[in-house]
Amino acid sequence: MQAAQHAHNPALAPDRDWWRGAVIYQIYPRSYQDSNGDGIGDLKGIIERLPYIAALGVDAIWISPFFKSPMRDFGYDVTDYCDVDPMFGTLADFDALVAEAHRLGLKVMIDEVISHTADDHPWFKESRASRTNAKADWYVWADARPDGSPPNNWLSIFGGSAWQWDTRRQQYYLHNFLAEQPDLNFHNSEVQDALLDVTRFWLERGVDGFRLDTINFYFHSEGLENNPALPPDQRNDQTAPAVNPYNYQDHLYDKSQPENLGFLERFRALLDEYPAAAAVGEVGDSQRGLEVVAAYTAGEKRVHMCYAFDFLAPEKISAAKVRTVLETFGKVAGDGWSCWAFSNHDVMRHASRWAAGEADRTAYLKVVSALLMSLRGSVCIYQGEELGLTEADLAFEDLQDPYGIRFWPEFKGRDGCRTPMVWDGSAPNGGFSTAKPWLPVPPEHLASAVSAQQGDEASLLEHYRRFLAFRNAHPAFAKGDIEFLAGEGDVVAFTRREGNEQIVCAFNLGSSPAEIGVGDGRSLQPLPGHGLSGQATEGKVRLGGYGAWFGRFA
Repeated sequence: MQAAQHAHNPALAPDRDWWRGAVIYQIYPRSYQDSNGDGIGDLKGIIERLPYIAALGVDAIWISPFFKSPMRDFGYDVTDYCDVDPMFGTLADFDALVAEAHRLGLKVMIDEVISHTADDHPWFKESRASRTNAKADWYVWADARPDGSPPNNWLSIFGGSAWQWDTRRQQYYLHNFLAEQPDLNFHNSEVQDALLDVTRFWLERGVDGFRLDTINFYFHSEGLENNPALPPDQRNDQTAPAVNPYNYQDHLYDKSQPENLGFLERFRALLDEYPAAAAVGEVGDSQRGLEVVAAYTAGEKRVHMCYAFDFLAPEKISAAKVRTVLETFGKVAGDGWSCWAFSNHDVMRHASRWAAGEADRTAYLKVVSALLMSLRGSVCIYQGEELGLTEADLAFEDLQDPYGIRFWPEFKGRDGCRTPMVWDGSAPNGGFSTAKPWLPVPPEHLASAVSAQQGDEASLLEHYRRFLAFRNAHPAFAKGDIEFLAGEGDVVAFTRREGNEQIVCAFNLGSSPAEIGVGDGRSLQPLPGHGLSGQATEGKVRLGGYGAWFGRFA
């Protein structure tokens, strides 16, 4: 395996802790910017837009998969982990992207999809050829039960059994997602070694870190025990939509296995060979999400940070939920670290999920974004979130996502949050492409384009820029401790403390004015620069609807 060699200069003294409290901007490359007129975004398009991202004030970018793939799951089904799919460009384009991002002060994180491959990956082609070949045990194979049915009751997130019959080996193979996405067998050390080689390949090309897709799905129980049923009152739709029977099981045996900790320690040891590489893992576990995050990020030998689906679920954010989630994480995680997000490429955009019924949608989105960027932990912002883009309502004939096609119309899939970025409201296709885009640009998005918001101090885009600058000016937001203050109703308040700096933060998630008492009557001094409304007197903070206040004890 050949990789570009990059010298690591210790004289530069990189900040190995840069990830702690970082704000990471997620790019879905198919939908960000098309540079060659084929209707699909690409790496050169991302390079073109890097100055925009840098001007936002974020610390890093996370690029969703761009590897060679049949695109049945749009890059999350990989056939070559060490090359770029031609629709996105070349390895030279990727190297140019890394160089330009670094020139602009941005770290580069890429998606590693290593729990499974595409079924036409060379590894799987060899594995399925016989039961005795060199890679026969690289995937999860099992015999049928005596009646010919699958080995157990495990379910796929994309619907139906997690087992697919293969006529060549006359065995079932495991697929937690599409049948065309067979799961790798992490119990095989050769598989682990191969995936660590892939990781080193990209580290040598200069990447600063990884987002680890479905990190808790790497290992399964070798006993293949049936998952127990979950009582109806304990089912939720954090990991899968409510129409999916996946939620009917307590997933004790098909994921989140203890053996994963050993692999994560091997993975971290590799990253630690490099000056400042970091990783964030995606934890999909509705029953034990925060506990898994805590285990995977404990100490300094596993992954740096993880995120669960607590704020990505359909349930609307509330003051009580924010406090419960953060305090629960603080109790179970100890020295662990989380990465919070409100939207990404897999869930309905929170501008629709939460803000649709609010009296002032833009004001609401401003205050919840300020809350997100004030929490203890790192932050992921999904492309278009800073514009307030809503979930697109697509016609069935426009759908590309196999998940939505399978469960239509009760669940419309993930295409609604993946429509193209809108750059210029007066240009064809919002400035995304000169050709017909792979997904349509919703007409209602054009009024929210970058061109319409840039320079307008009242816009959501300028709010994100302003608040990120405010956040960057106060180190307590990135790495400080958090302590919640008494609050009720729609108000959530806490302090962030780092060294001698202590910041009081208060947010009103409702449309009506509210008041909160803080500090036992002590005088409060406001911190300027964030642009949100609120006033403070001795020991009391008054907030307008969707208001927020930041300050110090005088």
